Amino acid sequence: MGSKLLEMKGVTKKFPGVYALKGVDFNLESGEVHALLGENGAGKSTLMKILNGIYSIDEGEIFIDGNQVQIHDVKDAQHYGISIIHQEIVLVPYLSIAENIYLGREPLTKSGFIDIHTMYENAQTFLDDFDLGLSARTPVNKLTVAQQQMVEIIKAVSFHSKIVVMDEPTSSLSEKEVDFLFKTIKNLKRKGVGMIYISHRMNELFEISDRITVMRDGTYIGTVKTADTTNEKLIAMMVGRELTNYYVRDYLKTGEDVLKVSNLSKKGVLKNASFELKKGEILGFAGLVGAGRSELMKCIFGLDSFDEGDVFVNGEKVSIKNPNDAIKNRIAYVTENRKEEGLFLIRSVQYNTTLKILHKFMKFFRVDSDYEKNETNQYIKELSIKTPNPDQLVGNLSGGNQQKVLISRWLATDPKVLMLDEPTRGVDVGAKAEIYSIMNRLVKEGVSIIMISSELPEVINMSDRVAVMCKGKIQTILDREQLSQETIMHYATGGN
Repeated sequence: MGSKLLEMKGVTKKFPGVYALKGVDFNLESGEVHALLGENGAGKSTLMKILNGIYSIDEGEIFIDGNQVQIHDVKDAQHYGISIIHQEIVLVPYLSIAENIYLGREPLTKSGFIDIHTMYENAQTFLDDFDLGLSARTPVNKLTVAQQQMVEIIKAVSFHSKIVVMDEPTSSLSEKEVDFLFKTIKNLKRKGVGMIYISHRMNELFEISDRITVMRDGTYIGTVKTADTTNEKLIAMMVGRELTNYYVRDYLKTGEDVLKVSNLSKKGVLKNASFELKKGEILGFAGLVGAGRSELMKCIFGLDSFDEGDVFVNGEKVSIKNPNDAIKNRIAYVTENRKEEGLFLIRSVQYNTTLKILHKFMKFFRVDSDYEKNETNQYIKELSIKTPNPDQLVGNLSGGNQQKVLISRWLATDPKVLMLDEPTRGVDVGAKAEIYSIMNRLVKEGVSIIMISSELPEVINMSDRVAVMCKGKIQTILDREQLSQETIMHYATGGN
């Protein structure tokens, strides 16, 4: 590490009805990875959006290389050598990789026209340097989520920035891609680039960061050297208390089959997928990126069609052509992509929570507003959703609180089968424990849960059984006594 690149002093930001930041201090040195840690709603992303010119600063000072600066917009941030890789992918889907990398700063010919040849040549050089095996002319909507995330990283690096902010950069990456990202980060460190790394994955912070700053409820709690701290100390700083019983699970005797899937197939996607889900159990689904787990659940829920196979609910064969058919059979599905497939960001918490139960409080032209508000407040309390009131726009909430709003919507439908696709992705440790507790309570009440997760400790500690998928096939279903990371990875990589 070298000289001080960045200092943020006394940064304050207020949104309607709530302080997002109160007098926060932060600094970054050249060649350093400085992690920013805190629960959802702690203010991490808000602080970084101020640094990147997306939000204006209400109070406080920002210094770059010792000089006080004013950052009014994204162009100001780029001028000072600041780039940000957002948690949610913000690429333009129908433009090519090269057009996305150089969007708004395209190279020009002497006559003032876009130099297409140079743009694609330079973009291809970046892609080749990262060894992605992609053409710069490929439209972004043809890429996987993981590939899009790598394009975001290349775009940030292409600015030759001296400060790079990474907000949950590994949330959609496979283990191999994470390793590649970390090699890239280490190369940038050697060049003197300072990086601010936001992640809820503790193991990543200990592997890649030099220092860790903890925030809570919009305030600065403290900064520690990574080598001098522990998981437990960081969690205590984050939540203000020791967090015990992280994985909350009572293993009870499960009942009869409530859902049975028999030989479900979809050309090029799924091959003879068969499993049973028992009353009051959590059935985990593990596998690598592209294994077909989400695709299987979308077929069961009626979001996608399938070519062959049958679905049975409580022993009876059912025909589920669309999500409404699934809801009638008391099946709910919480998608992994909350912003594109789940939430209405410009509508309120109340609207998003009660959207699927309109029939309960709307009769003809009459609306029972008290019922709707009480229902919303119940889930705000049960899921500990941090919002000033039920009328707050969901887009103003942190990612973890948005996730809890989406879960509350489907809990409101009183499902008997609840499919959770990456339920704790982008969620802090405190909120994870709350979600685990909710899942445990639901199965004790007789609800059956399917949980797709890429985090093996989560799968192992929360599941009664685990189905492991590889290339569209269910390789095996393991009982709780058989579960280990090594065993799951053996089957996830195609082992017999």
